[in-house]
Amino acid sequence: MAASSLRVAANMRLPPEVNRILFVKCLPYKISTEDMYDIFGKYGAIRQIRLGNTNQTRGTAYVVYEDLFEAKGACESLNGFQVAGRYLIVRS
Repeated sequence: MAASSLRVAANMRLPPEVNRILFVKCLPYKISTEDMYDIFGKYGAIRQIRLGNTNQTRGTAYVVYEDLFEAKGACESLNGFQVAGRYLIVRS
């Protein structure tokens, strides 16, 4: 019975792409994509960074890593990291 429970749980996993994407908020409004690559690139290979560019999304970004474990490491290390006097909030 336990094995069947594990199989059901395995079938309900989210696609790996979801876990590689980090949502970042409380960014300085003037941060550049290059600055983001410098900060987040220390934790692994990055596929894409998208900075918010409207009034509602300014100060936010999505960072997509190539590897799940690198994304988790960046999330754990950079949540609360200070950039230009602001403390980042990083979520996966």
